[in-house]
Amino acid sequence: MNLPQIARYLVLLTVAILLFFGLGTLANLGSHPDMMGVFIFYAFAMFVEAAVLLFCFFGLKKRSKRIFWLTAAILAVNIIATIFDQVGMIDILYMLLNFVTLTALYFSRKEFLPA
Repeated sequence: MNLPQIARYLVLLTVAILLFFGLGTLANLGSHPDMMGVFIFYAFAMFVEAAVLLFCFFGLKKRSKRIFWLTAAILAVNIIATIFDQVGMIDILYMLLNFVTLTALYFSRKEFLPA
């Protein structure tokens, strides 16, 4: 397996984690009825991001500048947003996943960007 494939599969892993966290957030709606709106918003945001990253996963094969930079921007925003959250072990692991994915994407950019 080469680095571009690893980068794409790390994007796919991020999609799976976002879906898992989104479903977990929806599953906890009843535990905090006063925060229901916030939980729904966060779950919706995770599902939207997962859908966009899934689109990027398939689009990276097409060697598109837009898809490459969209993927890089989403990963960078995830890293920055995680820093400004209450940082726990899960946050650190998620930030590390995004950083490793962004790094793999950057070092294999010649495979993803048009010639």
